[in-house]
Amino acid sequence: MGDCNLIAGERASFRKDVLLVFNKVDSREKNNGGDHDECGDRGEGTAERIPLQSNCRVSCDYDQDAPETEEAQGGSENSPESNEKEKLYPPTLCVRGKPASPEENGGEGPEKPKRCPALGLFYAFLSAFMFSIISLLVKSIQGVHALEISTLRCFFQMLFIMPFLIYNKTGFLGPRDKRIYLVLRGFFGSTTMILLFYAIQRMSLADAIVIMFSNPVFTSLLAWIFLKEKCTILDCVFTVFTLTGVVLIARPPFIFGNTVYGIDGDYVNHIKGTIAVFAGAVSGGFTYVTLRKIGKSVHLYLSVWYYAVIGFIECVITVSILGEWTIPFCGRDRWMLMLIAVLGIIGQVFITKALQLEKAGPVSLIRTVEVVLAFIFQFIFFNHAPTYLSLGGALCIVASTVGVALRKWYNSIHKT
Repeated sequence: MGDCNLIAGERASFRKDVLLVFNKVDSREKNNGGDHDECGDRGEGTAERIPLQSNCRVSCDYDQDAPETEEAQGGSENSPESNEKEKLYPPTLCVRGKPASPEENGGEGPEKPKRCPALGLFYAFLSAFMFSIISLLVKSIQGVHALEISTLRCFFQMLFIMPFLIYNKTGFLGPRDKRIYLVLRGFFGSTTMILLFYAIQRMSLADAIVIMFSNPVFTSLLAWIFLKEKCTILDCVFTVFTLTGVVLIARPPFIFGNTVYGIDGDYVNHIKGTIAVFAGAVSGGFTYVTLRKIGKSVHLYLSVWYYAVIGFIECVITVSILGEWTIPFCGRDRWMLMLIAVLGIIGQVFITKALQLEKAGPVSLIRTVEVVLAFIFQFIFFNHAPTYLSLGGALCIVASTVGVALRKWYNSIHKT
């Protein structure tokens, strides 16, 4: 801005899309009486509005209702009334691109994007459906050890997560003070997956899924022990219900006798599967306690990365020791192994999105649909109807899980 004075003819050529406010000051100096031609000098005066053509709104911290200058009121800069030289100076602070005020927007603030209120719950349902399909595929594959299935799933999960780590620049090791917890998270999480797959291959599909769903009860107990969280009488009641459900599903001989009906396969395998999935539920409780200990200081992708890496190392070492490396008998099983890995990644994405949009309580309630789907798939694909004892055990465990979820939901609502 070399010359700060704008003639009226130039002002008339601009469109009135934007208001640019200038300060008009008296150029006379009281101290030395000299004129200053520099536009950087400041002084008190009136404000003049000059319309400019622009696509952005320029607003300044000055009074918008200031009186017009003599020239705007029909006077002249060299009129006898003023007999002084006036200059226009730009304001000090202007904000470009400032959003319109509520008055200019019809009395309302900036419109926020609307979100479907049940979108998070829908994501939770999709994740439950994906994990149910994975359980069905694991049960259908013949001749492949659960450790080998877990190895392939962890391997493909590593390949999927690696680009996200590079894009988000999170690194592959994480904060130094959190690495031990990340290793524990990976160990307990992958152990839970391995034990669940092993149990599905050894016992009824629905019974294995039901016992695994008891892990929220063990999470509450372990959080009370290691994180000093509050443990109420309800937690104790839920624990008793859970253990009762496990006993009804396992049906040990010293309670139900040597003759047990309604068991899928050999009773020895049924007991092995029950012990494995019960240990998996406890391991899942340790996983959630470790995640609580980590908190939000570690990126989600880094946590999943440790889960995949530690699980892959654990599975490779164990399968090599046991000598269980096998090639599926047919191409169908090979494609099913690939599908297990892909669906596992998709299911984790959906459950992550669900927890980002909704509280953990409603998400846990929706995920109990996986138990219902397990009973349906077991009846349709394996022609195995559940017994009354299995249904009673499932009712006890699901009731305990729902009770824990509702209590947490209630506490979170009253905290906020």
